[in-house]
Amino acid sequence: MSADPSIAVRHVPESERYEALADGVLAGFAAYRSEEGVVVFVHTDVDDSFRGRGVGGALAREALADVRVRGLRAVPMCPFLAAWIRRHPDHIDLVPEESRHLVDVPPGGG
Repeated sequence: MSADPSIAVRHVPESERYEALADGVLAGFAAYRSEEGVVVFVHTDVDDSFRGRGVGGALAREALADVRVRGLRAVPMCPFLAAWIRRHPDHIDLVPEESRHLVDVPPGGG
């Protein structure tokens, strides 16, 4: 298997999504809707030809980093994002207490 492509993630607010580019090619996206003080992630999709190459993880990591920098919270309605946060609990503080059931983490962190 060849080396993983260079993955860049960009925020496209006019489309309400984060896009992952692998070697300059659109490889996946994380769609969201904006609510007051909250980014609600509704769907993540990675093109089949890029699966297993770190695109989804890069999308999750960079999107959540952007949410943090902007001082917002994240609600992972998308099963992929919820599972990613479950595996990376250092991001649980971004999820409001009332939405933590989405990542199966008890209130207060876990």
